[in-house]
Amino acid sequence: MWRGMIVLAGLLVQAGIAHADSRFFCSADDKQARFTLESGFESEAGHRLNHFRGALVIKDAAQATVFGKRVFESQHLTNHWSRDGDLLLEVFDGGSDDTGGATLDLVVVAGERGKAAANFSGTYSLTIAGGSEPYAAQGKVSCGTK
Repeated sequence: MWRGMIVLAGLLVQAGIAHADSRFFCSADDKQARFTLESGFESEAGHRLNHFRGALVIKDAAQATVFGKRVFESQHLTNHWSRDGDLLLEVFDGGSDDTGGATLDLVVVAGERGKAAANFSGTYSLTIAGGSEPYAAQGKVSCGTK
């Protein structure tokens, strides 16, 4: 009997490992920007965020003086969604004294509902407001799972 319980416990542990939390990564590198974002969501109901980090380089010389290189952490992720093949990440940097009141908003929308895949694509939009002049960029993004 103990032997059967040990085998059952081992199978349950393996099943738990097979349904581990999901990690997503997205990146883009075009004439406007280069960035990477990495996020993790719990596999249980609600898919709560359990990890986020990212980095961004804006290539436009006029914007690079304010938001040239930024590192993002969990507090910058203001909106996120991961469900059934869809992924949405919104990163907001309210700036600080070094941005002169300018703010940055980066939105990534990728995947296709009902078609979960290891690698998928989407789009990003990047806006900077409150600076000397508004800035907007859009492009393609590549994403995947780990």
